[in-house]
Amino acid sequence: MEVLKIATAGSVDDGKSTLIGRILYDTKSLTTDKLEAIESRSKANGFDYLDFSLATDGLVAEREQGITIDVAHIYFSTANKSYIIADTPGHIEYTRNMVTGASTSQASIILVDARNGVIEQTYRHFFINNLLRIKDVVVAVNKMDLVDYSEEKFNAIKAEFENIIAKSDYKEQNITFVPVSALKGDNVVTTSDAMPWYKGESILDHLEKLNAQDVFEKGQARFPVQTVVRPKKDEFHDFRGYAGKLYGNDLAVGDEVTVLPSLTKSTIKEIYFFDKKFEKAGRGSSINITLTDNINVSRGDMIVKTGEEPSIEKAVTAKVCWMDSKNLVSRSKYLLKHGTNQVQAMIESVDTVLATDFTGNDSEADSLTLNQIGTVKIKLAKPVFYDKYVDNKSNGSFILIDPQTNNTAGVGFIE
Repeated sequence: MEVLKIATAGSVDDGKSTLIGRILYDTKSLTTDKLEAIESRSKANGFDYLDFSLATDGLVAEREQGITIDVAHIYFSTANKSYIIADTPGHIEYTRNMVTGASTSQASIILVDARNGVIEQTYRHFFINNLLRIKDVVVAVNKMDLVDYSEEKFNAIKAEFENIIAKSDYKEQNITFVPVSALKGDNVVTTSDAMPWYKGESILDHLEKLNAQDVFEKGQARFPVQTVVRPKKDEFHDFRGYAGKLYGNDLAVGDEVTVLPSLTKSTIKEIYFFDKKFEKAGRGSSINITLTDNINVSRGDMIVKTGEEPSIEKAVTAKVCWMDSKNLVSRSKYLLKHGTNQVQAMIESVDTVLATDFTGNDSEADSLTLNQIGTVKIKLAKPVFYDKYVDNKSNGSFILIDPQTNNTAGVGFIE
């Protein structure tokens, strides 16, 4: 069954958790005990309706404050597709959480409160979707029941949002606008009679029709080696396989390949998935391959088709989302983890801080603070083999690790 990964975004009280809870309720994905807990808690809070946000807000602080703090992953299925929803926080101070939750998503739902329209956080959320190159975006204009299901109000918000789209890299066919009431269930799973002027689909109907391709864009094959497989059995005495996950494109038996960074060439001899052999492996597959030549390959190396080698450099320029309370400044040192490869890195310069409302960049900045996004030049102790993020998400992204605390300090997207 196809799996579609979705990120949600919205400002405080826009109704993300309620929307997800409504989807779970209307698709009958809530267990009996969970539904009973929601009913009990809703009554205890004095509500005369079911508070569906309780289905996703798992932390005590989230339930008490009525906000989302951490990223929650919610799983549900329909007859056609399985879904993984990343319920991300809306607060500006949790921007890093949103980047984390959206980094592996193929689609996104951005909520806008029909009473408030497009606000600062809406710009920020859409900016991150644009930065992460999320393929399809649903703009859910929520709480339509509180504006009397006004078509004029919906159209005004849509027009304002289209002004943002014009400043982005998106094409309008990748953006879908849906007027909803998450609390009432209007246009969430099924279309609503309350808005006869709306001729489109419900959110779930739209998601059901999306092509659930894996998050790895089709491009050039990239196979980072995670481990070398040497079975300790006599029957496999001479077996030497290389295990990992295939990104970008397919690999087949007989393909001539190059091993990076050594630039040694060989040919794919066999492809295994568990204990079965295949002639071809598709992108997104976790596989084990063998080569015709007994060459030196180890964890952190990358196998690519000969003639399709990525860039191999000791310096990169990237957009970085900063996630640490300690500012990112020039000359600071980190560990850069790129796929299965890890290398010492030094920040050469912080060139700009990006305005997340598409109004321009601050080229006078010399540091990045928590939750800021900027363009950074980085020098490396040894070469990495990378693609631009726009060409290959998996091979064009990395994380920066503070060597003193071992915390993930930032995430980068190579230009």
